[in-house]
Amino acid sequence: MANIENQKFIALDISGKNYLSWVLYVKPYLSAKKLRHTIDEDNTASNEERATALIFLRYHIDDDLKYEYLTVKNPLELWQNLNDGFEHLKTVVLPKALND
Repeated sequence: MANIENQKFIALDISGKNYLSWVLYVKPYLSAKKLRHTIDEDNTASNEERATALIFLRYHIDDDLKYEYLTVKNPLELWQNLNDGFEHLKTVVLPKALND
């Protein structure tokens, strides 16, 4: 079985055009690494788990987004900020994809 760490996927684009596919990759990846709870409300993640999830999320977003959210120290807060910025794209992209 291929090492999951070696799997490549595209970072979240600053335009958000790949937000839906990015989310659909990130959630299962965090679940596989037993870190999914770090982006859930009222989680009890350890400092190490939060740091690992934050590093992963930052590594997989556009460089300009990294700078924009440089001071965010919690993966849940970063996840929510990205969601707030790009969630509206789901309502645009998903219906179009379903009709194609």
